[in-house]
Amino acid sequence: MTTKGLKGVVAADSAICKVNGQEGVLMYRGYNIHELAQNSTFEEVSYLLLKGELPTSSQLSEFSQTLAANREIPAAVVDVLRGLPAETPPMSMLRTAVSLMGVADPDAENADFEATYQKAVKLISCLSTLIAAIRRIRQGSEPLAPKPELCHAADFMYQLNGVEPSADETKAMDLILILHAEHGFNASTFAGRVIIATLTDIYSAVTGAVGALKGPLHGGANVEVLKALHQIGDVANVGKFVEEVRARKGKFMGFGHAVYQVEDPRATHLKELSRRLGIEKGETKWYDISIELEGQVKQAINKNCNVDFYSASLQHYMGIPGEIFTCIFAASRIAGWCAHILEQLSDNKIIRPSANYIGSDERSYVPIDQR
Repeated sequence: MTTKGLKGVVAADSAICKVNGQEGVLMYRGYNIHELAQNSTFEEVSYLLLKGELPTSSQLSEFSQTLAANREIPAAVVDVLRGLPAETPPMSMLRTAVSLMGVADPDAENADFEATYQKAVKLISCLSTLIAAIRRIRQGSEPLAPKPELCHAADFMYQLNGVEPSADETKAMDLILILHAEHGFNASTFAGRVIIATLTDIYSAVTGAVGALKGPLHGGANVEVLKALHQIGDVANVGKFVEEVRARKGKFMGFGHAVYQVEDPRATHLKELSRRLGIEKGETKWYDISIELEGQVKQAINKNCNVDFYSASLQHYMGIPGEIFTCIFAASRIAGWCAHILEQLSDNKIIRPSANYIGSDERSYVPIDQR
């Protein structure tokens, strides 16, 4: 018996993440996402995902310093990004950049587990720098050097926008990074595990994961949410928009989830920060539209919003253009990807499923002049 898309098929044991879609529970290494969102940082969550335990104060300090020290990217990689065609999509640029990082790393082919761990830390650290460089190159600005004295979220915001962020902007980025960091055997994570299981290098595995995330059925839903908000334009237009989408049997992006049958546990945290940043920026319109749209869609189709819904207005308030929303997703999910890559390597077996053959029965070869 086959299962299309492998839905419900258990492919491996994993100690990294538990997702309970029926009860709306998400846990990283046994810690509820609500507690991590309220109390933690991306640095701490990355350590937890990689190591399996929350760090002590001294361990977190050392790990954070290591991340800060590894944010810089080779000038040659930036030069290649500058030379790409202007119309190259940001996620294609990121996929290329990760592959180039492997070319630029003289230790890339070292398959020792500790060496792979060190490269995982490097990738978690520098992916935000790559994304900021992509954003600034696309807008005709010079990429900025990282500021190691800033925390990871604050430095990411600084490199993206050219100014040091407010406390709420830093908290917003930290939340986005924490909430998207891991989600079990999603398409990109599983792709990374399949690739690393061949005992190739970690850069190849992460490049493949970026390629999977690039697909519209995986990353990018919040981009469509932002487009919808701009299309609506005003709270007064929400009802008309909902009616139009339902009339053409369209899809409300940012609602429902492939796993969660109840409310996505990540959504509520982004909702509150979207409200706060809207007030800080003096433009609550996008939050107000989101609130009204959430209420009307839930009433119309009985579906809750997911993590992508409020991340759209939130990232807009953070000065992040919609075209790099999926890249921001990658800057977060890199922590989960690397944790799964290391877990796969710790007890590796090549991933080689079988296919249910539905083609022709055996038949005889017919010479070309007789066909």
